[in-house]
Amino acid sequence: MKTPTSVVLATAAVLLVGVAAASAGGIPSSNTMSPPAKDTLMLSNAQQKTAWRDLYTKALSQSAPSGFDATVGAVVPNGVTTAPVPAKAASDVPALKPYNFAMLQKKLVIVNPSDHKIAEVITQ
Repeated sequence: MKTPTSVVLATAAVLLVGVAAASAGGIPSSNTMSPPAKDTLMLSNAQQKTAWRDLYTKALSQSAPSGFDATVGAVVPNGVTTAPVPAKAASDVPALKPYNFAMLQKKLVIVNPSDHKIAEVITQ
């Protein structure tokens, strides 16, 4: 049985569009995607020091709400502002890339942005 030329051409067009989209960045490759944030993050001492150096800013330091203790697993209260980890810190410590962070009373708090749970607490 012969395949009609129009079906062959349509199939080829669909394949070319898919390849073009992938190479243009429309479909992320597995090499560029970072793993999703989790509720716990275990950084080495060297990674913690690098994170502190890259992320600590006195200007971003906030007071923790009364009765709140910044510990791993705790949910960050609504009044606490978190920010995405900047590119420099994510480059120096790639495990930080999918997380947010906040400074609470001289503690660097690494936060899972999806559920606002503290994944790591770093002190100097």
